[in-house]
Amino acid sequence: MDVLTGLLEGPKARGAFLLKSVFNPPWSLRVEDRAPISLVTMVHGDAWVIPDRGVPARIGPGDVAVLRGPDPYTIADAPGTPVQVTVGPEQRCSTTDGEDVTDTMALGVRTWGDPIGQGSAVMLSGTYQAPSEIGRRLLNALPALLVRPAALDDTPLVPLLAEEIGRDAPGQELVLDRLLDLLFVNVLRTWLAEPDAGAPAWYRAQSDPVVGPALRLLHENPARAWTVESLARKVGVSRAGLARRFSEVVGEPPMTYLAGWRLALAADLLREPDATVATVARQVGYSSAFALSAAFKRVRGMSPQEYRTNGASRDVQPSTVPSRTVVLGG
Repeated sequence: MDVLTGLLEGPKARGAFLLKSVFNPPWSLRVEDRAPISLVTMVHGDAWVIPDRGVPARIGPGDVAVLRGPDPYTIADAPGTPVQVTVGPEQRCSTTDGEDVTDTMALGVRTWGDPIGQGSAVMLSGTYQAPSEIGRRLLNALPALLVRPAALDDTPLVPLLAEEIGRDAPGQELVLDRLLDLLFVNVLRTWLAEPDAGAPAWYRAQSDPVVGPALRLLHENPARAWTVESLARKVGVSRAGLARRFSEVVGEPPMTYLAGWRLALAADLLREPDATVATVARQVGYSSAFALSAAFKRVRGMSPQEYRTNGASRDVQPSTVPSRTVVLGG
C-alpha cells in the first residue's frame, strides 16, 4: 500500500450533505457550518470563493474549490456583495430579513432570489462531516482554499454529479457519496502531483530512494516491533543513514512518525463499536492496552475510553498550516 492510499482510506463520504443551488444576482452565501472539508463546483455561471483566511478566487463551470474547515467562508457573485444567506453548523439557513430555513435535505435544489433567469448561477456543493484521524493527517496539510481549474480535469465527474444530484432513484445517496469521493480524490491527486503546491513532506518523501521504502513498510505493517535498526536492514542502509535521511526529508525521526501513525490508526479503530482497547493495541503495535492508553493519553490528553465516550466528536480544530490559497496550474 502506498502512503497516499493509506491516508485516502479516511475521507469517505457517508450521507454527505450535497446540494444543488441556483442563485440570481446579486447573491452572497455565508457558510459557517464548521465542516472539516467542503467542495464547491459551478455548473453554470461564475462565483467568487472568499475564505476568511486566504485570498479569494474566482471559479467558473467545471472548476472545483476545496475549502479546509472549520473556518467560515463566503461564496458570492462578486467580492463586495453583502451576505444574504448564512448557513450554520446544522445546515440551518438564515436570511438577512430574519427568516430561518432548516434545510436538512441532502439531495435537492434550493433557489435563492427571483425565479431562474438568464444570469443565474448554478452551484453544486458537498460537505464532509466526519473525516477519520488518518485522513486528517492529509486534510490538515491542505491550504485554506484549493482550486482545481476545469482545464486540468480529464474526467466527467462534475457532469455526472450534476446529473445524479437531481435524480430520485434507489441507492442515490450511496452513488452521490462515491461520486463526491472520486471528485475529491481527483483534486487531491492533482494537488499532490504539482510541484511547489504545498504537498506535505511525508508525501514528497515517497520518491526518496531511502525514505520511500521505509514509509511503505511502516504503513503496511504498523504492528511490527520496528526499530530504526530493523527498518534500516529492510531498506538496505545503515541505521545512522536512515535516521539522518528520514529526519531530513520527513521532518521527524522514523519512530516518532511511526508513533503518530499508530495513534491515528488507533483513534479510527476505537470508533468501531465492537473494538476493545486491548484488540486495538495489538492491531497497531502496542504490547498491551495499558501501553496504548499511556501513549494515547500522553499525546491526546485523554484515555482511549474517554476518547470513545467524549472525544471522537469529529469536530475539526483549526489547522496549524498557514492559511493560503492555491490555484493549481499556475
